[in-house]
Amino acid sequence: MKIGVLGTGGIVRSVTPTLQRMKDIECYAIASRTLERAEKAAEEYSYEKAYGNYEELVADPLVELVYVATPHSRHYDDMKLCIAHGKPVICEKSFTMNAKQAKEIRELAKEAGVFVTEAIWPRYMPSRTLIQDTIDSGIIGTVSTLTANLSYIISGVKRIQDPELAGGALLDVGVYGINFALMHFGEEIERIESSVQMTETGVDAMESITIFYKNGRMAVLTHGIYGRSDRKGIFYGDKGYIIVENINNPQSVTVYDTEDRLVKQIPVPEQISGYEYQFEECRRCIAEKKTESDSMPLKDSVYMMELMDRLRAQWGLVYPQERI
Repeated sequence: MKIGVLGTGGIVRSVTPTLQRMKDIECYAIASRTLERAEKAAEEYSYEKAYGNYEELVADPLVELVYVATPHSRHYDDMKLCIAHGKPVICEKSFTMNAKQAKEIRELAKEAGVFVTEAIWPRYMPSRTLIQDTIDSGIIGTVSTLTANLSYIISGVKRIQDPELAGGALLDVGVYGINFALMHFGEEIERIESSVQMTETGVDAMESITIFYKNGRMAVLTHGIYGRSDRKGIFYGDKGYIIVENINNPQSVTVYDTEDRLVKQIPVPEQISGYEYQFEECRRCIAEKKTESDSMPLKDSVYMMELMDRLRAQWGLVYPQERI
């Protein structure tokens, strides 16, 4: 399957080495807003074709899947372009800027019969099932709470600080904490409470989010752009607790009893990087003529955006494009 990439940012540098090692995947074309930038990226990342605008890439009949790797603020327009040309899409998280855009993309994809999914990689990993099976086994008894955190030192990255690019911690790293809670505690939410610290540019820098579930469970999430957190997810039960190392790409799952004694160490399958699973699912779904991913159906992407809209409403965070 020939991959075409929209955008030349840092995520492309991270993902491309994985694509190059995958069977039945070819790094075919990459596009930027200038040909010079596209040609530089094509040479650096070993793509066969370089395009100086996105329209030329999606018009290439050999492109079989478009990977949207542009800033959050562009996802909506870039996916619309792909759908209009009948190109299957995997779009980087966060899926769009808000739920309204996500719903429109879902409807456009449905009408056109075009495959579209969100590239939030933990959804596709085998560790997702491994973690859930461990919880469901009853090894730590009745689970009442989970905590999860994800913070990186990214405050100096321009797009993170820029409201015009839908910057801030929430859409960049907070999406992982929320995703972790939804994957393992579900969507039956009673209420959400949160606190936030904003940047001078007017986007969220650090936040604490507490999700209260109708069944009495609680998820406590923290995200930020100034410091490096341990990235752990922890499930608390009446017989012990489970620690997941790195919620956005789990490296290990460890079970302890109520006396902090090691009960079980569960290995995570070897992988290239973790990115491969989402592209492999895309390849399989497209071959089977599906229009949505099994691991991340569009209703889930819409729901994620609805939750983040609710949080932003609590904080008074409105992106400039939303004021038009």
